Amino acid sequence: MHLSMWAYPWDIQDQGIERTVADLSARAGLNTISLATSYHAGRFLQPRSPSQKAYFPEDGTVYYRPDEARWTGKEIRPLMARNVAERGDMLDLLVRQREAGGVKVSCWTVCLHNTRLGMLHPGHVTRNAFGNPNYYNLCPSSPASRDYVVTMVEEVTRRYRPDMLELESPNFMGFAHEFHHEKDGVGMLAEDDFLLSLCFCPHCMARARQAGVDAEAARKIVAELIAAMCEREVPQAQFPDFPMAGIGAFSRHAALHDFLIWRTEPVTSLIGEIRERADPATRIVLIDLKDGWLGGVDLEAVGALCDGAILCCYFMQPDAVDALMREGRAALGPDKYLGAGFRVFYPEFHSGGELAARARAAVAAGADGINFYNYGLIPQKRLDWVRKAVDGLPVT
Repeated sequence: MHLSMWAYPWDIQDQGIERTVADLSARAGLNTISLATSYHAGRFLQPRSPSQKAYFPEDGTVYYRPDEARWTGKEIRPLMARNVAERGDMLDLLVRQREAGGVKVSCWTVCLHNTRLGMLHPGHVTRNAFGNPNYYNLCPSSPASRDYVVTMVEEVTRRYRPDMLELESPNFMGFAHEFHHEKDGVGMLAEDDFLLSLCFCPHCMARARQAGVDAEAARKIVAELIAAMCEREVPQAQFPDFPMAGIGAFSRHAALHDFLIWRTEPVTSLIGEIRERADPATRIVLIDLKDGWLGGVDLEAVGALCDGAILCCYFMQPDAVDALMREGRAALGPDKYLGAGFRVFYPEFHSGGELAARARAAVAAGADGINFYNYGLIPQKRLDWVRKAVDGLPVT
């Protein structure tokens, strides 16, 4: 069974690679490390670091050494994090350690969530129905954005040969995503966030038109719905069956409904191109959440083109975990990888027993593996919660 923990390079560097591997394998009972290979900005409380209790990673950088020749002439290019230059290529070290008998290596790769690149290339970000840019989200319809992600994954898999590569955000992102000092005085509902997240950038408009979809009619409908939201005195649902009804919640708006059905195409085809160009020896899987359709993900279509998915079970009780895993297995089919993701955070979990119960529910419902979040963000003693969860799983 695939058992991994998401981790940042600086956490391993602070702890030392020998201690990290011992923590993951001997103490937590895991066999894989999922290393952040491309990542975004943030502010992290680092309880286990001896010196960096608060850490602000660089925005939109990669944690490996790109080959300059591979990127010559490309419009969107990666920036190597200063961490790599100053503290070493942790991905290379982990791969070498794996070859010497250590844990397997997975590359946790943020794809289109990149504010630094969005600011540099505003012509390639998602835009709402009023044309306003979402700088944190490169658009999956943009040829340059697609080329950036495909080339990055191709480079990482062919140069470093990880066992797995996990795709985070190869899709459309939501409007509210914890950007710096987000402000909303209206009181947006979930449906409002979704409407504001729909992309009508020139790339999406052109791609939809080529598919025979009236994107301009859809844009006008969404603009009217957003305007109505902004004029209400207090929040009021315009779609009472959202999100339970899925895309069907918008069926009374034919042009918008057609656009939402089409909207999965850029995401599906991008993931297919990633898989096609990546090293065949590396499994390519999608990281996604429940209701992935909100970001334009058709899990069944994606599963036909890549090697599987990790579905994050955040804030879910065992029965909800069971339901999500069964839905995931039905969409992916019997032969593709299905993983469950759990945050070992308090108060999401109060004990190792709670984590164990949800992990058992995931495996009983068809999961092939589990990822735990996150090595450097949790106190050391919670590694014992992970071990309790792992020891409670059926032997495979």
